[in-house]
Amino acid sequence: MAEPVGEGKTCIMESEREEGDVKPSEEASTQLLMNDNMSKSSQSSQNSLDHHLDKEVTHSQRDRHGRFINPWPTWDFPSYATILRLFLTEKNNSNVPSREVLDKELPVLEPYFVHSSERVCGSGAGLRVTWLGHATVLVEIDGLVVLTDPIFSQRASPLQFMGPKRFRGPPCTVDQLPHVDAVLISHSHYDHLDAGSVAQLNARFGEELRWLVPLGLLDWMQKSGCENVIELDWWGENCVPGHSEITFVCTPAQHWCKRTPVDDNRALWSSWSILGPCNRFFFAGDTGYCSAFQEIGKRFGPFDLAAIPIGAYLPRGIMKSQHVDPEEAVQIHRDVKAKHSLAIHWGTFALAYEYYLEPPVRVREAMLTHGLNPEDFFTLHHGESRDINSYKVAN
Repeated sequence: MAEPVGEGKTCIMESEREEGDVKPSEEASTQLLMNDNMSKSSQSSQNSLDHHLDKEVTHSQRDRHGRFINPWPTWDFPSYATILRLFLTEKNNSNVPSREVLDKELPVLEPYFVHSSERVCGSGAGLRVTWLGHATVLVEIDGLVVLTDPIFSQRASPLQFMGPKRFRGPPCTVDQLPHVDAVLISHSHYDHLDAGSVAQLNARFGEELRWLVPLGLLDWMQKSGCENVIELDWWGENCVPGHSEITFVCTPAQHWCKRTPVDDNRALWSSWSILGPCNRFFFAGDTGYCSAFQEIGKRFGPFDLAAIPIGAYLPRGIMKSQHVDPEEAVQIHRDVKAKHSLAIHWGTFALAYEYYLEPPVRVREAMLTHGLNPEDFFTLHHGESRDINSYKVAN
């Protein structure tokens, strides 16, 4: 198994490429974009996937129209007629209650860093996670602060007067975040790539912030004002300048992309793996179940922590290919060899028909069914943090 590249690793920024540099190939074997003049050490860091494993992992694929596809037999997306029929005929059991009840069942807490920013990352190695709602997670890993799929808006929509609305608000604002080194984007859907949040993060951090995105999102990110964007294919690797000891790997997921009526699957979707010198973190993003997670676990596991979606899975006839249910989430936990997993993608937006508190109950039952400690796949309140491998508090 390949280990994270350390000393001598060159970090390549999309926005640092000069005219004439090579862009991502559509061939499945391509890893990162590389200029012919790049150093040998840089080439090694960009294509460090072991040759004997290269044939054992699933690469991204496109159809004859250039649109990305899911290469697994587990992908069987229903027709629009089926989607409409099931949404109209299946019962919606989400039953989101009043705010008073929600405040007791799903409290929103002020994150520790709002008034104790000096504790962020502390000193030395460590791993701490804070859930900010839905798939937005703040991860402190070996001295680096990473944000996943940030959405601080009230609606997951291009318009803030219509579309899915939060029933639990964000526990903090962008201005209350600690310093963030990098943002991971899993795909282009509005509940994972929120234009308002991107604009706020750009206004707050500017060129200091690195954005890591799957293929096809570079143009959108740059048009949105993002200055340092790293666009990667599945299994492509890169790092954040100043932290070459921590490797970011764009890893597969089973999903799809769409932001406009005409851009279906023009961009890729992904999970992400962060490989630090002392800790490893896996972000599943938004996904249906597929065999890719066994590949990820074989190549990069075990992970000290994974963030895995557990909600938005009913009606199953619509959601199965694109959203795991709690039992499949536990299988991903097992496949990637996670020591601990945080439940995400639930308790924030009413995107599907399951009872709003059902997902964590079923996760616990599935963990027990497999003879696993249910505390190893945990939930957090909005804004709550957990030390996985404790940081030292800065003096």
